[in-house]
Amino acid sequence: MKKIAILSASVRNGRNSHRVTLYFKNYLQAHQLAEVSLIDLNEYDFPIFEERLRFIPDPSEAMLRFASQITEAEGIIIVTPEYNGGYPASLKNVIDLLYAEWKRKPLAIATVSAGAFAGSQVITSLQFSLWKIGALVVPAMFPVPTIDKTFNEHGEPADKEGTDKRANAFVSELLYWMDAKAKMG
Repeated sequence: MKKIAILSASVRNGRNSHRVTLYFKNYLQAHQLAEVSLIDLNEYDFPIFEERLRFIPDPSEAMLRFASQITEAEGIIIVTPEYNGGYPASLKNVIDLLYAEWKRKPLAIATVSAGAFAGSQVITSLQFSLWKIGALVVPAMFPVPTIDKTFNEHGEPADKEGTDKRANAFVSELLYWMDAKAKMG
């Protein structure tokens, strides 16, 4: 079975984007599409990194565990909120911590906002950062507007049928690129 990690980027108190993380975890498991690991940046309490992992003389266990989870995943779903038109510093921090671990890794991005624009402003800057380090950002997106109305705190969508249909297309694209990468070696 394929291995997909879901990275929950927000560490903010009262965060709502984690609802979408829980949704994807449940969706992937219910449809038996992948072995799922959850990478919740809120659980790590990372400092601001001053260097890439490979140059840190004595990395912490948490840093090594994070790097291992990224390395072991065949594909990653990043769930990020939009904060003031950008993505959270917690996500930029861990993107910059690693390099080889992101290289040619198939990544799918789900953006979340409290407003109607569904995190659309965050996508360009996040894609650019990921492209610069050689990640394979798949061309499917999963924008989520008005998070308070579209998902409850357990990750259950208000419109399950419509959300599952969108998730199917989104996840199928990630799985396609995971298969393509596996064939290329």
